Amino acid sequence: MTQTVFEPWNDPDATPLIQFQGVTKRFGDFTAIDDQTLDIYEREFFALLGPSGCGKTTMMRMLAGFEAPTEGRILLDGQDIAPIPPNKRAVNMMFQSYALFPHLSVWENIAFGLKRDRMEKSAITERVDRMLKLTRLEKFARRKPHQISGGQRQRVALARSLAKAPKLLLLDEPLGALDAKLRQDTQFELMDIQEKTGTTFVIVTHDQEEAMTVASRVAVMDHGKIVQADTPDRIYEHPSSVYVADFIGDVTIIEGTATPREAGYEIAFAEGQPPLYAETDKTFAKGQACHLAIRPEKVSITAEKPRDKRNALQGKILDIAYLGNISTYHVELPGGQVIKAQTANTRRLSRRTFTWEDTVWLSWTDTAAVLLED
Repeated sequence: MTQTVFEPWNDPDATPLIQFQGVTKRFGDFTAIDDQTLDIYEREFFALLGPSGCGKTTMMRMLAGFEAPTEGRILLDGQDIAPIPPNKRAVNMMFQSYALFPHLSVWENIAFGLKRDRMEKSAITERVDRMLKLTRLEKFARRKPHQISGGQRQRVALARSLAKAPKLLLLDEPLGALDAKLRQDTQFELMDIQEKTGTTFVIVTHDQEEAMTVASRVAVMDHGKIVQADTPDRIYEHPSSVYVADFIGDVTIIEGTATPREAGYEIAFAEGQPPLYAETDKTFAKGQACHLAIRPEKVSITAEKPRDKRNALQGKILDIAYLGNISTYHVELPGGQVIKAQTANTRRLSRRTFTWEDTVWLSWTDTAAVLLED
């Protein structure tokens, strides 16, 4: 049985659950969101990613109903949500602080919203028990929030948010209070719960690794604009701009000028250095300023000059970052440009192949680097 790939954004017949249509949000003279149009589909785990002040939280607050657009419309299931107050929307929000009631048990915290909606007692019991099972909290049902761990409190907040079966769940930096190891475990739990419930999740985060791990698509934001919204692999491998390439993951960016050559372009970048070569779908004029973005894991480091690659540069090792599973070498070229190369540490290191001040060769294939406009 072939499994269908989930990518409704590539289906012209798919109807978005959420539509931002020319949305602008101003606070006085400050434009927080600048004329943005965006579609988010049912069952998506969508991430809004960017540095502080880029507008991602404002996007979320407009979805929740805490802010109204200055211009444009936001549709949920085809309905303009501007006139609908936050408590009447089919939207729930999970805050970074979790906002649990300290005097209520885990069970009572999850049931709180259902009781306020005057749901029948038997239906509340059934729903809360389902949420406890979903978030693996059954044995903690009678405990108070201070009697459970941070990761468990995070799951209680999630269970409470999902108990009312919202069409859309908003998560504001939901893993910010957890330590690194627990964050990683919880990311996979979040994905599992999202898949099981089929609820559309929109997460706001400044943690690129988190966004790339959990999301079906990521919108990278800068100064109130979405600069690229795409799947994590395309954001990483095919960034649309220098900003996105630089923001996501580790990268070396080389400035130069492009000249058409064969199926791609030659890039002149420094006096006394051989030109580099890259293949791309983009079109550049002769002598046009460009940026070449190359990921460290795509750069090979060798003692001898490789014969099979035309992108080959000689330099001296300036720094070495040992990260257990990988080592990153910062190699300086004679003109001062630093290029990063990464090697996997598949064996226990007794002695490094290369060390500081060693002269080495860096090389990569014709298609490994991404050529971007100035």
